Amino acid sequence: MLSAFRSALTTPDLRKKILFTLGIVAVYRLGATIPSPGVSYPNVQECIRQVEGSENSGVYSLINLFSGGALLQLSIFALGIMPYITASIIIQLLTVVIPRFEQLKKEGQSGQNKLTQYTRYLTIALAILQATGIVALADRGALFGNCSLPVIPDSSVYQLSVIVIVMTAGTAVIMWLGEQVTERGIGNGMSLLIFASIAARIPAEGANILNNGALIFIGVCIFGLAIIASVVFVEQGQRRIPVQYAKRMVGRRMYGGTSTYLPLKVNQAGVIPVIFGSSLLYLPDLISRLAGSSGGPFQQFVQTYLVDQSSWVHIVLYVALIIFFTYFYVGITFNPEERADEMKKFGGFIPGIRPGRPTAEYLNFVLSRITLPGSLYLGIIAVLPNFFLGITGSGQNQNFPFGGTAVLIMVGVGLDTVKQIESQLMQRRYDGFLR
Repeated sequence: MLSAFRSALTTPDLRKKILFTLGIVAVYRLGATIPSPGVSYPNVQECIRQVEGSENSGVYSLINLFSGGALLQLSIFALGIMPYITASIIIQLLTVVIPRFEQLKKEGQSGQNKLTQYTRYLTIALAILQATGIVALADRGALFGNCSLPVIPDSSVYQLSVIVIVMTAGTAVIMWLGEQVTERGIGNGMSLLIFASIAARIPAEGANILNNGALIFIGVCIFGLAIIASVVFVEQGQRRIPVQYAKRMVGRRMYGGTSTYLPLKVNQAGVIPVIFGSSLLYLPDLISRLAGSSGGPFQQFVQTYLVDQSSWVHIVLYVALIIFFTYFYVGITFNPEERADEMKKFGGFIPGIRPGRPTAEYLNFVLSRITLPGSLYLGIIAVLPNFFLGITGSGQNQNFPFGGTAVLIMVGVGLDTVKQIESQLMQRRYDGFLR
């Protein structure tokens, strides 16, 4: 791997892409530290210190993770990339429900461009809603729990509207930065921005663990390396179904007769079920905060069993939601009948399985078998940090650097980026061989 990076840095055009990507990431992190106009930066920092290690910000801990801590600082990039992620998931789900979207998906690049445009519009709409909710919580003093300092000194409608507009514009700028990285840099731009946000929080979380003692810190690092190795192993794991293509004559040429395979990943759903499960668990807390109820039975139940991540009710419910959403997401994104029809259309078949409906039933059977260990793997990785809340100095498992959503995203993005760098290096080396 180190030799691949060294070769990448010695290749002029590839070096430019890597430096361009690093420059965009630096701009993104700079914007995450600039507060929005009208926000009292000293009061925000004091409120963050007061609620540090508590569970009062749990409703937005996932968004705060994806924004690299910019959410609680109410910066211009406070929303991070979360609105785009949500919009992309919604559009992807709607392609199964709405025939028009399904038709656009089959049209190729032109249809994909229209779906991308719809995703941008939906991102802006979701950014307005999320920014309004965050500003409303900050204005009421509910974003930081018991902090009594005025985060937004001027709470006029005009000032609050300016903050909402700035945060929404920040989301649009983040979208543009991610697209620039995808077009002119290395890797997927949106994924790399998420990677940078999560990586920016690791030093602070590592310092919290180090405060509990050097021996505990070393133990957590060793445990974290084992978790990362396990995640890499499972993420690379796949079931390869052999596919044989029959020979056929087209004019005077013979096509087909080749053997290939259909790869089915163990973790076919990626990190999407974890995001769905986390968002659904935070929804009751958000409702209770916006309703302004204090001490009621509903809020007491939510705080005791749903917000408290060391509660067994929270852990069991979280794992159950992840398993459910894994099967749900895989079921709507992978259509065995469509894959079987495509194979039959091009003369492909699975040895020992008849083309058509038997092939679809076989693919469905195999997919259901490998989805179960994939969902259990996601559930275990997601709840592992819940058992280490006492040594992290943090009230939320999302901030634990070696588990949960953080490690799943970082490992996935890291593997994808390294593969892209290696593929571009191979193209250039093959070009040299041909010369």
